[in-house]
Amino acid sequence: MYFVYALQSLKRSYIYVGMSANLKQRIDRHNAGYERTTKPYRPFVLIYFEVVDTRPDARQREKYWKSASGKRKLKKIAAKMGY
Repeated sequence: MYFVYALQSLKRSYIYVGMSANLKQRIDRHNAGYERTTKPYRPFVLIYFEVVDTRPDARQREKYWKSASGKRKLKKIAAKMGY
């Protein structure tokens, strides 16, 4: 089981999309500054996640959410949540 997730930076207008087998641990790593790509944008809040059975399927969903149309949807989700 894999998670495809989207994080919204509380500092800047930045949404990060990723995938992981352990969602809580992965979010904690982002917020602790262990990940180089997201370190300057922390702290983060989880705005979206979905559960996917296989790694290839998770990768496919991750690619969608990183696309222009996926990012537009995530921005709408973040706006509804007040971010």
